[in-house]
Amino acid sequence: MPEAIAYERQGDIAILKAQNPPVNALGLDMRKGLVDGIARAEADDGVKAVLIYGDGRTYFAGADIREFGKTPQEPYLPDVCNRIEASPLIVVSAMHGTALGGGLEIALSSHYRIAVPSARMGLPEVHLGLIPGATGTQRLPRLTGVEKAIEVITSGRQIGAKEAQSLGIIDRVAEGEPREIGLAYVKDLLDSGAGRRAVSELPAPQPIDFDAAYEATLKKSRGQLSPAYGVRAVQAACELPFAEGVAEERRLFMELMGTDQRQGMIHAFFSERAVGKLPELDGVDPRPINAIAVIGGGTMGAGIATSALLAGLPVVLLEMTPEAAEAARKRIEGNLGGALKRGKLSQEKFDALTQTALTLTTSYDDLKDVDLVIEAVFEEMGVKKKVFAELDRVCKPGAVLASNTSYLDVDEIAASTTRPGDVLGLHFFSPAHVMKLLEIVDADKTAPEVLATGFALGKRMGKISVRAGVCDGFIGNRILKTYRTAADHMVLDGASPYQIDKALTDFGFAMGPYAVADLAGLDIGWATRKRLAPTRDPRERVPSYMDKLCEDGHFGQKTGKGYYIYEAGKRAGVPNPEVTKLIEAERTELGLSPRDFTDEEIIRRYMAAMVNEAAKVVGEGIARRPLDVDMVKLFGYGFPRYRGGPLKWADLQGLPALLDDIKSYAREDEYFWQPAPLLEQLVAEGKTFDDLNKAAG
Repeated sequence: MPEAIAYERQGDIAILKAQNPPVNALGLDMRKGLVDGIARAEADDGVKAVLIYGDGRTYFAGADIREFGKTPQEPYLPDVCNRIEASPLIVVSAMHGTALGGGLEIALSSHYRIAVPSARMGLPEVHLGLIPGATGTQRLPRLTGVEKAIEVITSGRQIGAKEAQSLGIIDRVAEGEPREIGLAYVKDLLDSGAGRRAVSELPAPQPIDFDAAYEATLKKSRGQLSPAYGVRAVQAACELPFAEGVAEERRLFMELMGTDQRQGMIHAFFSERAVGKLPELDGVDPRPINAIAVIGGGTMGAGIATSALLAGLPVVLLEMTPEAAEAARKRIEGNLGGALKRGKLSQEKFDALTQTALTLTTSYDDLKDVDLVIEAVFEEMGVKKKVFAELDRVCKPGAVLASNTSYLDVDEIAASTTRPGDVLGLHFFSPAHVMKLLEIVDADKTAPEVLATGFALGKRMGKISVRAGVCDGFIGNRILKTYRTAADHMVLDGASPYQIDKALTDFGFAMGPYAVADLAGLDIGWATRKRLAPTRDPRERVPSYMDKLCEDGHFGQKTGKGYYIYEAGKRAGVPNPEVTKLIEAERTELGLSPRDFTDEEIIRRYMAAMVNEAAKVVGEGIARRPLDVDMVKLFGYGFPRYRGGPLKWADLQGLPALLDDIKSYAREDEYFWQPAPLLEQLVAEGKTFDDLNKAAG
């Protein structure tokens, strides 16, 4: 096996080549190799400069994820960075691919930096609940100034080479192979008599109002700590000598290492990579997908078609009338127009997608050649069955037939065809071209290669795909119904929808449940309640005040009034006083005496309901692993990423105490608060949900 860092000499230049494929991760061997390589160059008579570059597809892409959770070994990365910068030789980094996290910190420790135009760089540690921990927060502000450094560190975003040059992060952008452009740059520096230029020796940047920046960052990140800690680390770069600033960066970094937030975000990081890997699909080849069809061009259908077009798939969109088809085209053009305005899509590409790749039709016969069809029609079983009967008639053998249903029984839909093995659910989330979650519903007779095809399509579209079994609402909406019911019970018992929304946004949710209901449309929940009413258990508590809102034509944002009142052009609303009156009237009718709820109690009950139902979903096999639930909630329902997902949150809180709370709530409502058998089993065995993830591989 070759050394992680290869040493070569060309004239008076020593060349250190990183060769640790596939991403030149900064593991122990790489760190040792860099330190040894610098020392060898310094001892090599006649060497005046060192060039560092990466072999293969990238410079140092970042830390070695195989070392996550393990005790680090010397040399530590901050010491490697300081050793590189301290060299009396001129050190130059030539960058291509990505230089992220520790990779960028190595580059910042070099005296000069050059990159190819396609190179990207950044400090993404905030996405792991951390801050840069190898001097990045101390060196970056000396190059970019405080405000730009804070923006880069707290967002964790990637920066292109051109922008990096404008910010002062790199010195030159040049076309070519990293080794060749790097050597040319080193020679230019030597020929011009340039000396070392250590970033740590540059003047400290001008300070700003750091307390205000800290508070603003904490508010923007909805309680996530790591971005705000990044502000404090940059503050240290302004106020302390470099060595003391590095020590403060390390202190802040280690403090974050001990937080639940860091554990939650590490869990999210690894779960995101594991969720699409199913043992039953090992060795199963998906069917080829070269063209797809979408049935229905409303908001959801147009979003699905947009996502497919952006993934490079030709789309045939079926509507019932030419007018409806043209309206669908306008929706798709509107979706793509956003990418066009942001410069993500060229005018030429926009024209090709909307005029060539998209075909509109009103005839099912035009779907005979597509490889996969996704229906996105009205959420009513009779309507779905009629669509699938037509698809069964016209689609070619082997075509995958998919339903975008949010709740309905995919087994029943599949049974309405002569080819149930070709049927599965593909539950997109609106807007489908923006939301990353895709629930792939594995029906009873879905063929393995059809399931694999669903995952292949999700990957092509850039989705986080999660396998779900068949039940009412699958994973996400089934659990949503339960914790939303817990919220509704609290409203009847004395809390207000607005207190609940605020408590949960303070917890870290993007929106509270009642604001979400307004956004989605209150008519959706109304239709579901009416659909389930005939089979409802008489013990179930179902408030009726929201039905009265719907009966009066108030469906939330789309009608301008729901739980909140929305002024034209504004997405945020103000509380609707009519809702409070309706709630008070229902309490009186039911003979309920309202009581006060603390925000902490609201959060605990809401989360207990979520976790309990999630445990039932996992226990029944609707979700195969707890991490599947966590990813559904993170990517489809606004759950705060820094908490890892509801089942990771439950592990961190402690399952025994949570089960005790659920049992205490059951004394008030035995029907609703029935402890999940899986939760009881885990507590009895002293295990966690994470133990189940590990057992599943």
